Amino acid sequence: MKIYTKTGDKGSTALFGGTRVPKHHIRIESYGTVDELNSHIGLIRDQTINPMYQDTLIHIQDRLFTVGAIMATDPEKAILKNGKERLNIPKISEADITRLEQEMDTMDAALPPMTHFVLPGGHQTVSFCHIARCVCRRAERLATALNDIEPVDSNCLIYLNRLSDYLFVLARKLSYDLQANEIKWIPEKS
Repeated sequence: MKIYTKTGDKGSTALFGGTRVPKHHIRIESYGTVDELNSHIGLIRDQTINPMYQDTLIHIQDRLFTVGAIMATDPEKAILKNGKERLNIPKISEADITRLEQEMDTMDAALPPMTHFVLPGGHQTVSFCHIARCVCRRAERLATALNDIEPVDSNCLIYLNRLSDYLFVLARKLSYDLQANEIKWIPEKS
């Protein structure tokens, strides 16, 4: 199979199911941002961090491929003529969302309470987490904008929302593990 097809040379691309849309369509922006997020998470996973976090990040990357596949499917063609779903893969489940929540609760229990906002940074790995968190928030904004136009699986929206929280807590936990300096944001006085 060739990597290049030349079918997108005029600025359109095909959704799963064959529907062609402009490459700037919000659906493409949505799942393209999820793909960007997945790459940033791979960058975090490639750092020297606790293997338990790496395992969780691999699971998250798998789930993000699912989110992307769901978003890449034309909702009008999601069900085949025989009544079966076009996507024959496990969808985002409540268990996936609960897993993120449990991971956050475990990490948060080992951290000092947050008393201020913190400035992103302190260690390169922590900075990668904050970048991924911001990309995740953008993916969520685009997915909710898409949902205003065409339906998006509600568990995908919840998962993206919870994932950005997870990435924030992971950044704090990695700061703690790496003994990085967390700089509190204290607004300057006028």
